[in-house]
Amino acid sequence: MRLFLHKLTHWEYWSSEIVYFPINFLWAFYALKTRTIFFFNTSNPTMRNGGFFMESKKEIYDLIPQKYYPRTELITEKTSFEDVLIAKEKGNIQFPFIAKPDIGLRGSAVKKINSINELKEYNNNADFDYLIQDLIPFENEVGIFYVRFPNQEKGKITGIVAKEFLIVTGDGKLTIKELIKQNPRYEFQLTTLEKEYKDKLNQILLKDEKLNLVPFGNHCRGSKFIDASFLISDKLNEVINEMCFQIDGFYFGRIDLMYNSITELEDGKNFQVVEINGAASEPTHIYDPKHSIFFAWKELARHITYMYKISVQNHKKGFPYLTNKEGFLQYRLHLKQNMKICNL
Repeated sequence: MRLFLHKLTHWEYWSSEIVYFPINFLWAFYALKTRTIFFFNTSNPTMRNGGFFMESKKEIYDLIPQKYYPRTELITEKTSFEDVLIAKEKGNIQFPFIAKPDIGLRGSAVKKINSINELKEYNNNADFDYLIQDLIPFENEVGIFYVRFPNQEKGKITGIVAKEFLIVTGDGKLTIKELIKQNPRYEFQLTTLEKEYKDKLNQILLKDEKLNLVPFGNHCRGSKFIDASFLISDKLNEVINEMCFQIDGFYFGRIDLMYNSITELEDGKNFQVVEINGAASEPTHIYDPKHSIFFAWKELARHITYMYKISVQNHKKGFPYLTNKEGFLQYRLHLKQNMKICNL
């Protein structure tokens, strides 16, 4: 009941069906104007379906200059474990590293791999293509929403979200599980954490010892999202523009990146891209607990309007919209892929 009431009074935990209900009317209006529900695919013409669904992370990484993201290797479904090890060595990827689905779903099946045995278990259970990727050596993570119209040489940052990871701090008395239960945001993740950590949750951390339970910033996996749009500056805009202009066909989406310090990030130093999300991107700064649902609706409407206008401009340049028939086929594949990932 305590967790239920917490969800009820904090809209950030509401289902997407409820949050997006009024936004669907705006989407329907744009769909009528373009004569297809799936107009979004031309927002990023070089990404599969504009980066809305069934987009391959590896294909998107291949659009990004290598200097901006960590070493990454694609492991196709049913690859033997011996060949996985060969790919790991070829890519010079060292333990610990991240394994994640090539076609993902809000952090599902993303895991930190610490050993050969953990890698073997992941490979045995994964009935989908996945990536193995170096850990990024920087502590801080932000999501930067970027918008550029096709007729412009420079785009702009429209929002920034900072992320607080799921970190527990020991007191020398309570178990990790007991520490998790002290915070509703953490307790919502308990079932998933029990599956991943098993008996380790019964351990007692030393006083002031910290443990990062989920080493990547994902709201669905417990990270707290904080509106950091105050960090938008001319210098940061220049850095992001310089990178994004090198990514062919990228006009709309959120860049999740890790960095050492804001000063260095503004100088274009010591940062790496975690991943780039296309048309399905949310302006995730809306999930800051200080924001109301009305603020969220306003920001969602603003960004969907950006996407619509960009899509129309690219369509006029010759990029075809996804037809309703093709779009629904891709959507069915998307649902099938989600079932695979969620069952890992």
